Amino acid sequence: MNNLPGPISPSGFWTDRPTLVTGATGLLGGWLVSKLLVSGADVVCIIRDWVPESELVRTRLVDTVKVVRGDVCDRAVLERTLGEYEIDTVIHLAAQTIVGIANRNPISTFETNIAGTWSLLEASRRSPTVKQIVIASSDKAYGEHQVLPYSEDVPLQGSHPYDVSKSCADLIAQAYATTYGLPVGITRCGNFYGGGDLNWNRIVPGTIRSLFRGQQPVIRSDGHFIRDYFYAEDGAFANMLLA
Repeated sequence: MNNLPGPISPSGFWTDRPTLVTGATGLLGGWLVSKLLVSGADVVCIIRDWVPESELVRTRLVDTVKVVRGDVCDRAVLERTLGEYEIDTVIHLAAQTIVGIANRNPISTFETNIAGTWSLLEASRRSPTVKQIVIASSDKAYGEHQVLPYSEDVPLQGSHPYDVSKSCADLIAQAYATTYGLPVGITRCGNFYGGGDLNWNRIVPGTIRSLFRGQQPVIRSDGHFIRDYFYAEDGAFANMLLA
């Protein structure tokens, strides 16, 4: 991942731009950090848990970024980070992303996905240097609708813990943009897949691992199309383009 051709931003938009990334040890986060570094950004990552097998750590990308150890729910840490590193652009990916875990542990999911988002937005509102904020929502924020595909004006009506967490975070981000004029952009992507996915209960990495182990893959549906799949590298590009 750290041998990608570049730069991605010929205009120089990202050159030396102080950029905060949350969720950098996740699937999308690893790709995003790699792309930002190739484009010349000055990347700062807030990391709660040290994940040795993540792409950020495994490929030693972590050695080329500034690391703040902390939780996205800790507004004091966020305000200090934004201020001391004079952050210009914020890309907020940190979340508990597994639906099964959310169903078993709704409170920790709500704390990370909802409280983490409002904490970052409030810290950004208090920071005079922040110029762009990208918030990663999800197509799950739409909940269940009879008419597909979704359009952006469809109501956000999640029903289950993960879906509700994303609906709430999305609406809170919109409230900060509308009420305080905060420069917020929101992405609502489908299922990510790609290199570095460590969530083995997802269909793509789980199926590949089963085949390598000589095990029969789990058949999870009757083959009818249900959700969009989005390559993680394209997701990284999308977040950068939105910023």
